[in-house]
Amino acid sequence: MNFSFVFSRAFLLSLSGAIGFALIAIWVGDKRIDNFDRMIISKIQGAESAGLTALMKLFTFIGSGVIVSVLAIAMLVVLIKLHERRLLLFYGGVLIGSALLNSVLKSIFHRLRPTLHRIIEVNGYSFPSGHSMAAFTFYGIITFLLWKHIPNVYARVALIAVGSILILAIGISRIYLGVHYPSDIVGGYLASGTWLAASIGLYQYILERRQRKIKVRA
Repeated sequence: MNFSFVFSRAFLLSLSGAIGFALIAIWVGDKRIDNFDRMIISKIQGAESAGLTALMKLFTFIGSGVIVSVLAIAMLVVLIKLHERRLLLFYGGVLIGSALLNSVLKSIFHRLRPTLHRIIEVNGYSFPSGHSMAAFTFYGIITFLLWKHIPNVYARVALIAVGSILILAIGISRIYLGVHYPSDIVGGYLASGTWLAASIGLYQYILERRQRKIKVRA
């Protein structure tokens, strides 16, 4: 694998995500995105039904801190048992960094949550969405870790499909339940995508440098 190429591609993805997030943040700040938010909220909440509400509550529970933490710890135990020290540090750093980034960004923007039609009640600021950031980061890093262990093309496609569906469903559930604006969700995806791409790129770059040093010594 050409790690230099991977690193540069990861850097470009991270840069693109950062630019996208900056644009969303500007539009949120000057309220230019309010009409878009209201339109999407109206369409999603317009489909409200008892069955759909139950499903959306399930997806938002899957993306909650409790479930993500349990799954994250389970993966942590697996890496410890496999004696994957580097992956363990990388994995833990990515998840902790994403949570800290979300906390910092929310404290910067201080965006209040929607008040139009709330099906559930939650506290805290709205932008960017913590659920969408946690889901994107967790399922993204799991996909990265499992990728090399799944050589089958169809299995890889299934892995990406399942992760993508969960990430999107969790984001939509937050809009449906009335606790986030669509721009909160998009902002969360972009922020976590930026962090994840930068982290993967840096990790691959460090691996490449170590491999070069080993070859030189040999």
